[in-house]
Amino acid sequence: MEIEFSSLLTLASLLLPIFILLKLGNKFIITKKSTHNLPPGPWKLPFIGNLHNLIGSVPHRGLHQLALKHGPLMHLQLGELSAVIVSSPEAAKQVMKTHDINFASRPSVLVAEIISYNSTSISFGPYGDYWRQLRKICTLELLSTKRVQSFRPIREQVYSDLIKLISSKEGSVINLTEKLYSSTYDAISRAALGKNMKKQEKLLKILEEVIILVAGFNLGDLFPSIKLIQMMSGLRPRLMKLHKQADIILEDIIHEHKLANGDDDEGAEKHEDLVDVLLKLQNDGLELPLTTDNIKAVLVETLSIFSYCNIKLKGYNIS
Repeated sequence: MEIEFSSLLTLASLLLPIFILLKLGNKFIITKKSTHNLPPGPWKLPFIGNLHNLIGSVPHRGLHQLALKHGPLMHLQLGELSAVIVSSPEAAKQVMKTHDINFASRPSVLVAEIISYNSTSISFGPYGDYWRQLRKICTLELLSTKRVQSFRPIREQVYSDLIKLISSKEGSVINLTEKLYSSTYDAISRAALGKNMKKQEKLLKILEEVIILVAGFNLGDLFPSIKLIQMMSGLRPRLMKLHKQADIILEDIIHEHKLANGDDDEGAEKHEDLVDVLLKLQNDGLELPLTTDNIKAVLVETLSIFSYCNIKLKGYNIS
């Protein structure tokens, strides 16, 4: 799904009088911010900044054309947001490796605030003690070689079922790409959440709807100080509704795992999934407590990556 910048600019112009009244009502005084250390960039319009420079083109192509003129390190004002666009390997290395700590935190956006439980996932969490602890958990516990190997029976079962399905369709045409994606998600969701496939399928549909809904530029994120825009666009209410639906499913899954972990069936062989691991860490008493919402944020992020790939497979244009 593509979102045209012309529609965003039209909406911004319609909301401009409201913007001015709100600022004046709060005795807001417009002052010229220092641009001493900012990279070069195109000329800016009041209030909307450089949004007009991106009208009529796909965003990444528009940014490419601007970078050819203003250089690999370019400053753009997108509404209230000040952005530096990096478009060369050398500059990217400085940002992502040499000075990575200075750029580790992500800007607050509406979807992360709501869907990622107040931006507490590893992708959207602010850099600090909590983020470092979460990264350590992912590295040493969730994605360790031992943990990945423990999921081997799940992978073998899923792809064995896929081979049987392909064999049963001998002489017929099948969409192999679709089947591979489906099997991959099956393996990932089982490793993350367990065997309750009905709830996992419902959760996947919700996450896909979230990704489609927030694809492209959201005007509310470009003017974060004006909460009215988020309400008028309908994005916040719709995200809140989807969040509540996903939260109910995640709460049920976590509750089921807690009940299963409380059963003292020592003779039965048990394969821990990611929910089991996170609950065990929660009970072990980490330096920074891991709340149930933190666990949900990690699970949502784990499944959202595949949800995005699944949407692209279905033909949605969300670039």
